[in-house]
Amino acid sequence: MAANLQVIKSESTRSELQESFGRLHAASRGPVPGYDERLSDLKRLRDAFKEKLPQLLDAMEADFGQRSRHESELADGLMVLKELDYQIKNLRANMRPERPPVGMALKPARTEIRFQPLGVIGVIAPWNYPVQLALNPLIGAIAAGNRVMVKPSEHTPKTGHALAELLAAVFPADKVVTVLGGATTATAMTQLAFDHMVFTGSTEIGRKVMQACVPTLTPCTLELGGKSPVLITPEYPIEHVAERIVAGKCLNAGQTCIAPDYVFIDAARLEPFIAALRARFARNYPDFANTRDYTAVINERQWQRLVAWRDEAAAAGARIEPMHKFESRERRVMPLTLVIGAPDQTKIMQEEIFGPLMIVVPYTRIDDTLAIIKSRPRPLAFYLFDRNTARRDSILDQIVAGGVTVNDILLHFGDSNLPVGGVGDSGMGAYHGETSFRTYSKATGTVYQARFNTIGLFAPPYGKLQDWILKFLRRV
Repeated sequence: MAANLQVIKSESTRSELQESFGRLHAASRGPVPGYDERLSDLKRLRDAFKEKLPQLLDAMEADFGQRSRHESELADGLMVLKELDYQIKNLRANMRPERPPVGMALKPARTEIRFQPLGVIGVIAPWNYPVQLALNPLIGAIAAGNRVMVKPSEHTPKTGHALAELLAAVFPADKVVTVLGGATTATAMTQLAFDHMVFTGSTEIGRKVMQACVPTLTPCTLELGGKSPVLITPEYPIEHVAERIVAGKCLNAGQTCIAPDYVFIDAARLEPFIAALRARFARNYPDFANTRDYTAVINERQWQRLVAWRDEAAAAGARIEPMHKFESRERRVMPLTLVIGAPDQTKIMQEEIFGPLMIVVPYTRIDDTLAIIKSRPRPLAFYLFDRNTARRDSILDQIVAGGVTVNDILLHFGDSNLPVGGVGDSGMGAYHGETSFRTYSKATGTVYQARFNTIGLFAPPYGKLQDWILKFLRRV
């Protein structure tokens, strides 16, 4: 195994973690990687990733037990390649200092904003998109000239090992270190004095990560979750909504941080909406019991949680509408299942679902739906289906979310030109594309004083000249 592949499995190996971090930290205080070095790193990673992708797809299939290969290639393959392409194409422009206007008080000096690497970036990735959510933060950090320690999820061990081999083949041990281990390792990692920490996962764990970073004053980007709502306005065509919701919710079997969690549909169209969802599900998965196009629930623990939440809602009087009769605990395959009328105190109404269950809430007034959304913690995503421009803009002005897609599902996450991040309980900070470069850089305001300048005129002993200067500066 390559020298920079660190396998951390217990408290006793914290010293290995500290040693690896120390090597990264020391290197980060050396010469700053220039444009040519960063470009070479990104291109070598892109070439190696393309070569390694079939093995990564196999590893994800093995970790999940059943995972759509097309969806893996789209969400964990193409998303990484697009981020690499963006950073390669825009690297020179992103590295170039910005030249803001010079304030009158500083003229004839020149000012600029220089973007410097922060140092060592920590990345703790989740299991749901184990390749994309490990590599995309790393790509931005490397583009910005940093060193990186990345920890893949212990719940996707085969993918984690494949990632470790990929990164060890591309980067030296003083630039990127991959750490493999469980919760103990993750806890130890959060206690290191990183220059920035990136965590993707649940809000509960995100709070613990942030708390662990306090003693070292490590700033965090937290990509968390929450209950992302969908609002369907009364005039919007149901068939199109059903097509997009089934596609977005069934991607990775709903194990997506921005997946639709609960859907508002006008009460008069509830039954046609359910029928349209069922028809679309049948069209997408005509042989659902045998399809390999649908992803399994990741593990038994998550399966038991989803079943318990569904059963609790049913026992409390909720209507349960599975989109197919087939379900397999052995294979951990659960169809898209609607939950209608669950009481507010049930778990499914309070917690992020993160699976193929979906709440449906009939409504009579749009204002009531907005009041419900605004009464909850701010979501990671908000989806609005509306063709009325004035009403659409009014709704978007009222709802604050991490990201928004109008008349579709998930799309805002797929463009490197858009920042991706949460707000409030759904996270803080953002990354992707230029936002990643800025997140992992120190924007340093710099003033270049002119050889001939007037700054010396404002000095003690103060008198009429200085009074005139102050009066002049107040006017301009």
